[in-house]
Amino acid sequence: MLGMMMNTPLLVSSILRHAANYHADREVVSQTVEGHIHRYTYADLSKRSQKLANALQKMGLQQGDRVGTLAWNGYRHLELYYGVSGSGLVCHTINPRLFQDQIGYIIEHAGDSVLFADLSFMPILEALAEQLSKLKAVVIMTDEEHMPKSDLLPNLKCYETLIAAESDHFDWPVFDENTASGLCYTSGTTGNPKGVLYSHRSTILHAFALSLPDALCLSASDTITPIVPMFHVNAWGLPYAALMVGAKLVLPGPKLDGASLHTLFENEGVTMTAGVPTVWLGLLDWMQANGKTFSSLQRLVIGGSSAPPVMITRFQKLGVKVRHAWGMTETSPVGLAAALLPQHESLPENEKLKLLAKQGRPLFGVEFRVDGDDGQPIARDGKMFGAMMVRGPWIASAYFNNQDSSAHTKDGWFNTGDVVTIDKDGFIQIVDRTKDVVKSGGEWISSIELENIAQAHPAIKEAAVVAKPDERWGERPVLVVQLQDDATFTKQDMIDLFTEQVSKWSIPDELIVVDELPHTATGKLLKTAIRKLIQEDLDKLATQNKVV
Repeated sequence: MLGMMMNTPLLVSSILRHAANYHADREVVSQTVEGHIHRYTYADLSKRSQKLANALQKMGLQQGDRVGTLAWNGYRHLELYYGVSGSGLVCHTINPRLFQDQIGYIIEHAGDSVLFADLSFMPILEALAEQLSKLKAVVIMTDEEHMPKSDLLPNLKCYETLIAAESDHFDWPVFDENTASGLCYTSGTTGNPKGVLYSHRSTILHAFALSLPDALCLSASDTITPIVPMFHVNAWGLPYAALMVGAKLVLPGPKLDGASLHTLFENEGVTMTAGVPTVWLGLLDWMQANGKTFSSLQRLVIGGSSAPPVMITRFQKLGVKVRHAWGMTETSPVGLAAALLPQHESLPENEKLKLLAKQGRPLFGVEFRVDGDDGQPIARDGKMFGAMMVRGPWIASAYFNNQDSSAHTKDGWFNTGDVVTIDKDGFIQIVDRTKDVVKSGGEWISSIELENIAQAHPAIKEAAVVAKPDERWGERPVLVVQLQDDATFTKQDMIDLFTEQVSKWSIPDELIVVDELPHTATGKLLKTAIRKLIQEDLDKLATQNKVV
């Protein structure tokens, strides 16, 4: 017997319609590429998204066509999120921080029909001019006053001119909720980037889960600023969840330095924000150097890569609660959030910090399994290591236009590539990426644990641990650090730092100091580049039998 409930599909357009109907006066504030602050309401957003949908239809785009974006977090990009997906097209956000060849590959692999881009990315567009000539249009997201000219791209269209003549009424179509809504590619640190194709259903369910109290705890009382870019896994779903709950939305544009972020937070009364550790490190250092505090910020989400406990502590001292979260492009992205349970509230502060620094507990809707070397689930004791597997309604079942995926198992699970522990309360902690864990003498050494310890030292600005080959042990850890200005840190300092905190065999054999650590296009430490960066130092050390 079936239930007698209305079969209303979960569609992205319904979020916009809800926001316009019941939170019409809530503001969207944007720091624009042109330099000024732009303000309008959800009602305005709805009208302009409908103008855009009409313009796309007039351009001859059909349901399922891909519309590419190269854009920062701003109001026009938000209009694309809703005007494109709401009309049955696929919003394909492209990471401009990728290598030029990767961007070109992604545009071609996705089969984009039209590309929308911010002014900042004109150099990328001109470098890809030959490939872009195959598109129906390249639209620059600005007005006529700021419209650029290009001999390489003579047929550029102006966004404001494109939508100006269109009606602000569009009948959002109703279709199967499993229809594709968005497309995002992985950062492609090994091989070509892979496309993850989100559905309307997965996007809505993820936004619901994101808003729960033990996830990101969002409400209409919030002023939300997603620092994580809208070109990276849909800004972790916040452009959908913010409208769903009716929160004020503040978009930072290209200005992500500490001074700009702090000014924006203070001027707009931001209560909640989310981003990767590298951005927060810059903000914290700027605030410390300038003696600044927060007047409105209450909660902050750290994801993208592991948050060092020292970073969590620094924000807590500023009166900001930190929520550590985990996700991947393939998981929409949020699947874990580190919210304490009632039995943890009486723990000593250092024990609470250990839990808050873990990736967190599974959100409802996502199942996790941790397999040992024998393929069987490991003990939930918080100590044993295993491979993290995941499945659920907002987890990718395959890659777009790619039939070959060793990460997807025959029994319907996705292998995340993370090595983790899980405790009795369901808290999962990433020990390492499978490819980054140091395998020494039959034991696994967590590079993340060593990095977190190193980064707590006042002389160290950022730290990475990588493996070096070793004839006796197979691999041994090497600590690579970028120091604070005018700071010193020696090998003996390293040994002293680790001696009281890890087993003797886990202490890195060598220390290498670099001017800067390389990162991926999404702000994570780029271990492949770090290994190449230090190879010459390792060769010298092997020859001279001494370390820095």
